[in-house]
Amino acid sequence: MRKVNVTIVAILVALGTWCVLTANAQAGKKAVFGGSGPNAGWGSLGVITKEAMKYYGWDIQICSACAGAERASRLVAAAAVPPKGGPNDPPQPTSALDFGATGSQYLWWAYQGSHGFSKDAEGPRKQLRLIANIQSPSYLVVAVKADSQIKDLADIKEKKLPVRILTLMRDGDLAMTVLAYYGLTKPMLESFGGSIAGSNPPDRNSFDVMIGFATMDNMPEYEAWVDVTQRFNLRYLELPQELRTKLEKESDWSEGRVPFALFRGVEHPIPSVIRTGTVIYGRADTSVDLAYALAKALDEHQDLLQWSNVTYSYNPFTVWKAFGVPLHPAAEKYYRERGYLK
Repeated sequence: MRKVNVTIVAILVALGTWCVLTANAQAGKKAVFGGSGPNAGWGSLGVITKEAMKYYGWDIQICSACAGAERASRLVAAAAVPPKGGPNDPPQPTSALDFGATGSQYLWWAYQGSHGFSKDAEGPRKQLRLIANIQSPSYLVVAVKADSQIKDLADIKEKKLPVRILTLMRDGDLAMTVLAYYGLTKPMLESFGGSIAGSNPPDRNSFDVMIGFATMDNMPEYEAWVDVTQRFNLRYLELPQELRTKLEKESDWSEGRVPFALFRGVEHPIPSVIRTGTVIYGRADTSVDLAYALAKALDEHQDLLQWSNVTYSYNPFTVWKAFGVPLHPAAEKYYRERGYLK
């Protein structure tokens, strides 16, 4: 009889949970996420968030056409209706964006109206609010072919070398900033017979230098490093401290090191600049229920982070901060309840 009672209780508890989830879904607990598609970093965190929020009866719809370094923040800040997307995109949500994911620096720049947002007519987007900052490390890597005569990037200008430089997604301006430190411009490089190209597969077969951020995973934005380092022998260059300090101040990055064995040929840690943080964020008008549930879901279902195509991790000491972007009050309430924020 006791076993039967226990079984009945278990069934009733499960039934009760199902009823709550069903009631929540029927009550219209829906929200629209904007970041990128599931195969990219910000979109993959959107997929994780969607799965985590199911436990609390939320139906998260994902805009896969809301990608872009600055575009995603602009769309979420404006509570825009998702664009239709391209021919290969699935149908997009038809309701306005409620929240999204982007890099922590991009959120900070959008909030301040700086960097790529400095010329926007909207000015600083002070309505943006942080909900959670999930760690996602990347490292600035500069490499040359192992048999190259380049020992330092200064050699390019001094010896007028006709080098072909590859850059990764969103890192073209970064590469030019690095080269400018050595007095190099694109016209000057071209006058030597050199060039700058992206890292699309055809370009990877002929190059002398690669400059860009890299990660420990094989996410699409950085997979060129995995490909190239397997097919070519490379030497990795250490940038001068003065240049690293300049990049840190201008781009809100940090001092760090490319870890040993990040790629084939990285035989020791290399001083560099690093960045981390993929943020879930909303606006000041993001509903209290949604912001609280997002903070709670990502915390209570941290296990979902390990199964992504991106190296994510949860740090209770940093999840509640991203430079000077204000924390949403509902998220702050959750972190204080958990003791993460005193």
